[in-house]
Amino acid sequence: MVYGRVASAVKNLTAVSAAHLPKFPPPQATKSPKLTGFDPETWGALQPPPPTALSAFAHRIGLGAVLTDPDLILQACTHPSAQDLASRQDSHAPPLATNAHLGALGNALMGLFATEYVRASFPYLPTRVLKAAVTAHVGPLTCSHVAQEMGAAPLLRWSRQQPPHQSTTWQPPLQRSDALASIPRALTALVYQHRSLPSARQFVHSYFLSREVDLRAMIKFFDPKKALKEMVAKFQRDPPRSRLLKETGRFSNSPVFVVGIYSGNDKLGEGFGASLKMAEYRAAEDALLSVYLTRTPPELLQLPTSTFPLGIGDVFRKAPEGTYVPPALEQAEIMYASGGRSGVVPATQRPNIA
Repeated sequence: MVYGRVASAVKNLTAVSAAHLPKFPPPQATKSPKLTGFDPETWGALQPPPPTALSAFAHRIGLGAVLTDPDLILQACTHPSAQDLASRQDSHAPPLATNAHLGALGNALMGLFATEYVRASFPYLPTRVLKAAVTAHVGPLTCSHVAQEMGAAPLLRWSRQQPPHQSTTWQPPLQRSDALASIPRALTALVYQHRSLPSARQFVHSYFLSREVDLRAMIKFFDPKKALKEMVAKFQRDPPRSRLLKETGRFSNSPVFVVGIYSGNDKLGEGFGASLKMAEYRAAEDALLSVYLTRTPPELLQLPTSTFPLGIGDVFRKAPEGTYVPPALEQAEIMYASGGRSGVVPATQRPNIA
């Protein structure tokens, strides 16, 4: 009966087969579970995938020449929560090689690459929106989706029950998506360790930063007319003026007004609405977005990490540096009513608005 449960546990794991296991069934399965504390489901969850599955995964994501050791790939796919699962199964077993340190290093590298890329691509983007864009590019949810697209889900070793923290006796269960998110981070760290920082940046650009993110939906204004007035004054332009461009059905149940906002003879933005106030609001918002979403052409994009050496090794070795021409500093962002939930700017921040 116990043998059948063990076989069923292995069968339910798509990346695990009994052929590559050194001993099947395990010796503990032949004894009474009350004496050994053996649990077939836990044992099956801890078994490593076949080396062929790990090698196929490395080649599938384009790292077959970088990650030639299956143990490294297995470590990248082993979440730290699996260590507690292994300790409960066998307290005398050697510790598992998890991706705890690799995940921390990879997370820092991915944040670096995403921040410099978004900042260089959109130099006028507000800080709050920049942080939201970085999260959208390399955040936990995106990492989890990328791991599933890579086909890493069957290779993941994790435990839903997290080990108790030193300061508390209970923690919320670990979500499978959070455990999956650790795999791309660990892979980024491995590429950096076994190749170079530019290689790790290329890996992150290929799988994360090449995706389009809707930044327009992240920028919300409490009073766009006030924010536009402050921005125009900062660039020393004429104060914005609203002009009615078109209208239809003014005295009907469904009127439409089209309003444009101008600074001198230059048209800054245009908006429509069922009322003049709504159209003016949208026109001011369109003018702000046209500035905030100004994108640097790809051929002019300069990244600070391009100065790091291109050869194999870490960033601390002596090697020729890459070329980098820093762009001119842009005007500080408009803080008034461009972020936050309350729409009220604290008094300590008001002198920094203009």
